[in-house]
Amino acid sequence: MTFDRHAVPLAVLLAFSGAAFAQAKGETVKIAWIDPLSGLMAPVGQNMLKTFQFFAEKFNNDPKLNPSGVKFELVTFDNKLSPSETLNALKSATDQGIRYVVQGAGSSAALALSDAVAKFNERNPGKEVLYINYAAVDPDLTNSKCNYWHFRVDADTSMKMEALSTFLKEQKAVSKVYLINQNYTHGHQVSRYAKDTLARKRPDVQIVGDDVHPLAQVRDFAPYVAKIKASGADTVITGNWGSDLALLVKSANETGLNVNFYTYYASLTGGPTAIGAAGAGKVFEVSTRHSAMGGDVRKYGDEFKSRFNDDWSHGPVFHAYALLAQAIAKAKSVDPGKVAAAMEGLKFKSYSGEVEMRRADHQLQQPLWISVWQKADAKLNYSVENTGLNFQPVKVYDAYVSSTPTSCQMKRPG
Repeated sequence: MTFDRHAVPLAVLLAFSGAAFAQAKGETVKIAWIDPLSGLMAPVGQNMLKTFQFFAEKFNNDPKLNPSGVKFELVTFDNKLSPSETLNALKSATDQGIRYVVQGAGSSAALALSDAVAKFNERNPGKEVLYINYAAVDPDLTNSKCNYWHFRVDADTSMKMEALSTFLKEQKAVSKVYLINQNYTHGHQVSRYAKDTLARKRPDVQIVGDDVHPLAQVRDFAPYVAKIKASGADTVITGNWGSDLALLVKSANETGLNVNFYTYYASLTGGPTAIGAAGAGKVFEVSTRHSAMGGDVRKYGDEFKSRFNDDWSHGPVFHAYALLAQAIAKAKSVDPGKVAAAMEGLKFKSYSGEVEMRRADHQLQQPLWISVWQKADAKLNYSVENTGLNFQPVKVYDAYVSSTPTSCQMKRPG
């Protein structure tokens, strides 16, 4: 790629033509944040909430970042990682007149939320709700179950596996792969796409195990690690996140399991500490960014750590605000109906280059990085969770490499 992802200020990249926001400037846009603040996944939810609050402040105070001129205000709801609690939160939000919703932790909750938003909007013309999904990556959300009012700013499971398998294609030492994932929609999709893409790109690779386990319930992964060791695997692919990844890697380290981990969410809260120095050079992540980025990404990361003693671990939170701000500016309105129309096909600059909200299915098209957990050095010196290590870039793939086709038959209003 020719785009310098490390040096160009994000505020400059996101600057919009000045007159566009006149009709929306000064209005307050309330956003319902619906994700877990209790249970085993609470640390991830708390980090995400802090990230949303942090970037609300940044976008509210910088007209270059936020050409719409609106003020973003978060209203938080704890869904306890439960689809039913998610629906209760949506009802509470709509009862309060909130018309924008963000959610990301858990595709089961996301599928319930997307369906409920679509049904609410059908029953309440003129009071529509728009749902921005920043982390729930089940491909069905933008394929068979696509919804006009749902927009995803993270890359989905199939896109991340497309990038990861492209990288694995060149790793000749990989011969035996063990799959371990959470027993819900996202985990099953990771397993499915791993098997499909490896069969296509590395037919010589043997899948020696394919396990699923309860989501956010396992406290001891030693039995699973024993199965991985017994299988003779040299590589583990997992979509696990939160406590399920942290405890898996912790158990692997404690038992001396010598494999490489290829992950989706190793950088989320708790994962880096669990990985520790023992995982240096052995844990890889596919994501929309990496922790060793420079420029404004580093400035935001440093400020976030200084204020919260925590890390900005999930890039698509920035995408959520950038997409919304740009679309409001383009629509010259805060009405979700007009903003949704403006989001379709919208292109904007982000920390990893130009991204586009694909009109066909409302899936953001974006570059993806492969990074590896390594000791921080003089050049890449950010310390994730104060471990003295960070995720350093190995490969970046342009959007067209990881882009996957969609079966979405979008039904648009009217």
